[in-house]
Amino acid sequence: MNLSDFKKLSLPDSPGVYFFREKGKSTNKKEGNILYIGKATSLQDRVRSYFSNDLIKTRGPAIVDMVTKSDTVTFEEADSVLEALILEANLIKKHKPKYNTKEKDDRSYYRVIITDEEYPRVLVVREKELKINKNQYKILDEFGPFPNAGQLIESLKIIQKIFPFFDTKKPVTEMKPIDIKRIGVKISIGLYPDIFDDFNFGQKISKKEYLNNIRNIRSFFEGNKNKILKDLEKKMKTYAKKQEFEKANNTKKQIFALNHINDIKLIKDETKNIGRDFRIEAYDVAHLGGEASVGVMTVFENGVAVKNEYKKFILRDTEPGDDYGGLREILRRRFNHKEWTFPDLVVIDGGKGQKNVAGKILKELGVNTKIVSVVKDEKHNPKGILATGIKLKKIVEKNKKTILEANSEAHRFSINFHRSKMRKRLK
Repeated sequence: MNLSDFKKLSLPDSPGVYFFREKGKSTNKKEGNILYIGKATSLQDRVRSYFSNDLIKTRGPAIVDMVTKSDTVTFEEADSVLEALILEANLIKKHKPKYNTKEKDDRSYYRVIITDEEYPRVLVVREKELKINKNQYKILDEFGPFPNAGQLIESLKIIQKIFPFFDTKKPVTEMKPIDIKRIGVKISIGLYPDIFDDFNFGQKISKKEYLNNIRNIRSFFEGNKNKILKDLEKKMKTYAKKQEFEKANNTKKQIFALNHINDIKLIKDETKNIGRDFRIEAYDVAHLGGEASVGVMTVFENGVAVKNEYKKFILRDTEPGDDYGGLREILRRRFNHKEWTFPDLVVIDGGKGQKNVAGKILKELGVNTKIVSVVKDEKHNPKGILATGIKLKKIVEKNKKTILEANSEAHRFSINFHRSKMRKRLK
């Protein structure tokens, strides 16, 4: 497809899910094989973004290839961005489109799991962790895959306000009084339900009512919002007949919330990031008097560490003790991997000199990615972030916590890698 093909499409300015399709090799002659599934705040604006000049930078070569091979785009509307996000996950799971897998390794997707416990918890777990430690969880149900951790967590916050649930590390039945006191604030503001008899946080609910919340959450993730609404309307009428007016009013609020889902934060994220995670990569070099020189890269997406995408580099082409040379080698080797997702922001450890070296290398490689450096004091504590230009300073202001965390992780990771290399030398 190209821009002129897009202009022939009639896409609505509303939330939903879109399908890039290839008719050429399809058994479904009417619509075509699904190559890629995505979600959108505005179907029209999102699909138009695939025909921009900087697509290869914003989405990578695999998506450029997908757009080129596509013959048409179809869509399915949703009532909200939140519902589009869930619909997208269900459809990706059902159809397993080729380019959804190519764009992001399965190991970096997330799942929502509901635990099989007396009081089930609703948890977000990285797919890789779930595969490795599946026995750690007793799973009643699971949903996904979801590619964007930030949006998924934000979505669960919206759902939690409608149907309060526990997402604690400990099972509810294993909590001690001190654990319960710690979560008291969340209970008092209605994010966790008040099921604890010996504490006075708010309005108590029964175990049956809590399990009904969990059933509704399961139905919501299965895409059955209409069924939930019918059940809630029936329940509200029953409460009213029994003159349980407070319960009837609470149920009425749930119905209103479901019909008017407040996903403004999701809409802002969607508009700002064009459906992508905001990716930060931080780099660091470690050595001892030039010995066992190593470098590392850490990755954060929407404020969450993506540890399975961390990289280690043994510096073989750099003179011992040459920090600038080490940085050059790491960046050259990293950005020669065109198949890796490119970052939105590069974080360098050091001052103006390191930042300038990184800038020259990225320019030489034709990589148009913003760079900042974290300046340290004599105790190696961060004392500032170097950034040039108003736009970049705004990005730093918004992501300061993650930038510092990514930098700290890179330092920790490089030191541990260096120590492991030294131990091997001493054996």
